[in-house]
Amino acid sequence: MNLISVGDEKQMVMKASCILRIFILGILTCSCRNMADDKPEHILTVQLTDPVSGVLAIRPHRNTAGVSDFRVYGQMTDLEPLKFLFESGTSGYNTFRIPAIIRTQKGTLLAFAEGRKNSSSDTGDIDLVIKCSEDNGKTWSELSVIWDDGVNVCGNPAPVVDRQSGNVFLLSTWNLGSDHESEIISETSKDTRRVFVLISTDDGRTWSDAREITASTKLSNWTWYATGPCHGIQINKGKYKDRLIIPCDHIESGTNKYFSHIIYSDDHGKTWKIGGTTQQDQVNECSVAELPGGRLMLNMRNYDRTQKTRKVSVSDDGGKTWSGIYSDPVLIEPICQGSLLSTEPDCKKLLFMNPADENSRKNMTLRLSTDEGRNWTSKVIFPGPSAYSDIVILATGNIGCLMELGHIWPYQGIVYREVSIEKFN
Repeated sequence: MNLISVGDEKQMVMKASCILRIFILGILTCSCRNMADDKPEHILTVQLTDPVSGVLAIRPHRNTAGVSDFRVYGQMTDLEPLKFLFESGTSGYNTFRIPAIIRTQKGTLLAFAEGRKNSSSDTGDIDLVIKCSEDNGKTWSELSVIWDDGVNVCGNPAPVVDRQSGNVFLLSTWNLGSDHESEIISETSKDTRRVFVLISTDDGRTWSDAREITASTKLSNWTWYATGPCHGIQINKGKYKDRLIIPCDHIESGTNKYFSHIIYSDDHGKTWKIGGTTQQDQVNECSVAELPGGRLMLNMRNYDRTQKTRKVSVSDDGGKTWSGIYSDPVLIEPICQGSLLSTEPDCKKLLFMNPADENSRKNMTLRLSTDEGRNWTSKVIFPGPSAYSDIVILATGNIGCLMELGHIWPYQGIVYREVSIEKFN
């Protein structure tokens, strides 16, 4: 149904199911009747508390139904236009998900995503795709496919740039498209999750074949495994300067406990090793940032619903070990991925982005801290449905945000947006 005015009355007939998307702050009243006997079936009243949007879904049982006395009371709000960098339902893909973004040594922005061929499912035929920008995100290249392994899953992009060589490393995970996550966790799948790396030596224009590194990055008693999904980092200062770090997570066999961990390279991406694992479980997808002095902070998706906030841990030894986990009460979350980044080269500012809501994937929010996460200022980037994201510092000093957004649900596509750092000052 098209946009309606406050107090309007509308009628419609539904052959099957119907979803009405209403953008309003107020009350929606709807009477539904069975067209076969013309008797009222039920009356729906929806109280919309968010000044963004609400959904009314009606599915008639067996017979065609009609909606009458369709009224809205309240204040209408305008839809914010969304310009998708990766739009679901285009380029031969049902859904684009799992964004990651980095800036190369030459200043090129590389935006990565999963291209899911046939559905929005986490399994099936999934490719890794990329778009590039050489003008700070003003224009972008056409979509290119980096890794396509037929009907199998090539996903969880986690890119990192080596400052010395300029090479870009894309860490990723693979599994058979016929193996579901639950089967991999229960060890009833035909195969398992495997870890791979791809390399670009020309600013993301071309990529090497995927090289498997599972043996050095995954323990034998780990079942599920994921790289990122988001950017990795290279340590700027201290004893572990130049170490490449990729945030990861895994599930233990038998216990089925969730943990976050990192993998690292001390030889500019030639070899990769397992770093430290968090001391406590109930965390998985994570993002890593450097603090002053070369210390590291790990910010994690949290499954402990007694505290609906992000979990945090710190390392003083380049990610080989991690402190006990603590909660950040400001960084609320609905169980979803988030992205953490520090400004280079001083690492004095921390940036964090996630859907800042305790229960729903919505309200994409960017936060800034100048005291290592003790206090945060915030800016809502998009108040509607939103999920995974990644952030990058542009050559101008501003922030590039790559986000899953939509007006109907979070997976309508992936949007790139630049945010001025001055808006936090």
